[in-house]
Amino acid sequence: MPFFSRLAMAVAAFSLGFGLVPSAVPQEPVQSGGSISTQVALVNLFATVRDKNKRIVTDLTKNDFKIFEDNEEQKVAFFSKEVTMPITLGLLIDTSGSEQYRLPAEQDAAGRFLERVMKKGDEAMVISFDLDVNLLADFTDDRHIIERAINKAQVNAVGGAGVVTPGTIPSTNGGTHFYDAVYLACSEKLGTEAGRKALIIITDAEDQGSKTRLEEAVEAAQRADAVVHILWVHDGPYGRFDVAKKLAEETGGRAIDVSNEKKLEQAFDQISEELRSQYQIGYYYPANKAKDGGFRKIKVDVANRDYRVLARRGFYAPKE
Repeated sequence: MPFFSRLAMAVAAFSLGFGLVPSAVPQEPVQSGGSISTQVALVNLFATVRDKNKRIVTDLTKNDFKIFEDNEEQKVAFFSKEVTMPITLGLLIDTSGSEQYRLPAEQDAAGRFLERVMKKGDEAMVISFDLDVNLLADFTDDRHIIERAINKAQVNAVGGAGVVTPGTIPSTNGGTHFYDAVYLACSEKLGTEAGRKALIIITDAEDQGSKTRLEEAVEAAQRADAVVHILWVHDGPYGRFDVAKKLAEETGGRAIDVSNEKKLEQAFDQISEELRSQYQIGYYYPANKAKDGGFRKIKVDVANRDYRVLARRGFYAPKE
């Protein structure tokens, strides 16, 4: 089935109560006696730490971290400094009418960002969203394909005659399908990938016309174990920074206020640095053994109170 058709079906299915397959809790086999095998789940977290001057801290050890699940401290069972593990990236570009005059600068900066951040083994995809959600490039490690996809993005808006170019989720009311784009990118694409995953979104965070709600978009990102970074581009008072901040912080990412081209470059540089300066921390699941599909809150602390930790705030337990 074509990807676009599956996207439309996924949104329709969600509105009817279709559930996502939990992927936030990877399974790790534990061998006993060479012949008996059991499955022990490990809750896996990626964390970035900054000091009070917003500089990244890279010299912490396992003993510097504490993890709490639903306010109960967990034993850190796994720790490493992750700088080489491959990253799967999703670049989402807002191509609604509000981005008409910013889009060329955003495309240029995004291309340079991916050229800097992508290393051997990394993959990226490119999606644009406006009146619909369009996959411009599926996961690939070919930077030329990615660059062409970024440059292919174009503003799509509603004029007096209705939809200019109907797409995956067409609308005659105008708008920006921001929440749909996040949900679909996570549930249809990133949710099936393993390892480190991140969404980089360039948008003013205004949503009009989505079939999904903000809470459902956040849940899709959490279930996919994807960190969301939002470059919040806006004109004056327009835009929803509160929305950008919620989506980013709930998944362990950041929302960065970008008001001009120079700040856009700086924001991409900050995200690039963070993606290559993470700690990987894990604890054996679960503190709460109920397989009820419920949300488990996670908090990651460090001993130095001047430091700030960026990590996802929870995961969904499996459901029997």
